[in-house]
Amino acid sequence: MNFSKKIAVIIVAAGRGSRASDKSNSLPKQYRNICEVPVLTRTIEQFLKLDIIDIIIPVIHKDDKKNFADLHLSDKRITPPVFGGKTRQISVFAGLKQLEKLNPDYVLIHDGARPFVDENVIMGVINALKMAKAAIPATPVIDSIKRSTDGRIIGGSEDKNQLYAAQTPQAFHYRDIFEAHKKLAPLSEDYTDDAAIAQWANIEVVLSKGNAENFKITTASDFRHAERFLGGKKMETRVGNGYDIHQFEKGNGVILGGIKIPHSAKLKGHSDADTALHVLTDAILGALADGDIGVHFPPSEKKWKGAPSSTFLKFAIERLKKRSGRIVNLDLTIICETPKIAPHTMAMRTSIAKICNIKLERISIKATTSEKMGFIGRGEGIATLANATIELPRGE
Repeated sequence: MNFSKKIAVIIVAAGRGSRASDKSNSLPKQYRNICEVPVLTRTIEQFLKLDIIDIIIPVIHKDDKKNFADLHLSDKRITPPVFGGKTRQISVFAGLKQLEKLNPDYVLIHDGARPFVDENVIMGVINALKMAKAAIPATPVIDSIKRSTDGRIIGGSEDKNQLYAAQTPQAFHYRDIFEAHKKLAPLSEDYTDDAAIAQWANIEVVLSKGNAENFKITTASDFRHAERFLGGKKMETRVGNGYDIHQFEKGNGVILGGIKIPHSAKLKGHSDADTALHVLTDAILGALADGDIGVHFPPSEKKWKGAPSSTFLKFAIERLKKRSGRIVNLDLTIICETPKIAPHTMAMRTSIAKICNIKLERISIKATTSEKMGFIGRGEGIATLANATIELPRGE
């Protein structure tokens, strides 16, 4: 998608989420799982699906450095996290200051606990900025709204036809909202969203179409709602496989699964010849019916010479995420006489889990020999096999 503007996203995730506290899980809500994927991971991945997003700045609590690192988010558009403050306003300002040297045209400010924002909502506010200084997604209020000063007696009713529920991402021309935050920072006022700050600075804010599915995780019951929401999405299971062979050549170690194993030879190949990652890439692409490693990374192209094969596997994972899919299981078999694979399987599984950003228990590695038969039996190379089981939304 061609887009001339440089677009940044600030993901506000510095809160403690006390209203969503759970005795069985002490993590802040943004790091807790919904259907085995952390809330914050889901949120950030929604923006990574769009090629027009250039920069993503996570704003986190200073005590959450390890929690954020454990998400294993590796896209080059994601900057190192910025530490937020005791209010949302302070946290957003920290993100805006970090963006100053990157000088984007537009900035989108989004709640880290809104993991179900979709492309239509995001593109709606971006497109609105072509004609406006600021835009927010919103949905019409459906329920009747009552006012009460004591929480017991109704004092009046509101005209719901004029009321809208605000959502995020809220979108702005970067310099405008940054200047507004700078002017507000020395004052004691505390605003709960950036549209209110824009209005305070006399910046007109327009409404864009929101989506009821773009709800915020706020309470413990919201987690149950999110689980039901995802459970209601019809998914289908697909399986792909991969097969690869590499010869040995003169060297001092082989690279398998992203780690180097000492050996009296190395594997011959255009890239780093990591045959384990090659077959996993092919298996995922196969499950997606999306070609193979040679189609996307032809050995005839010099830029892939010596390239780490993690590049190829990460590419396949991104293709999967852009179709809202997930890995269920990766099953890898390595066939060789030497080197011995068993002592290195845990390190390989750990490496692959980090590359794919999935749990260790979703990765299986087995090793066997060819009982001294054939080219493998003669110690001339290594063969690998892999199966990838994935889930995709039905109809993809």
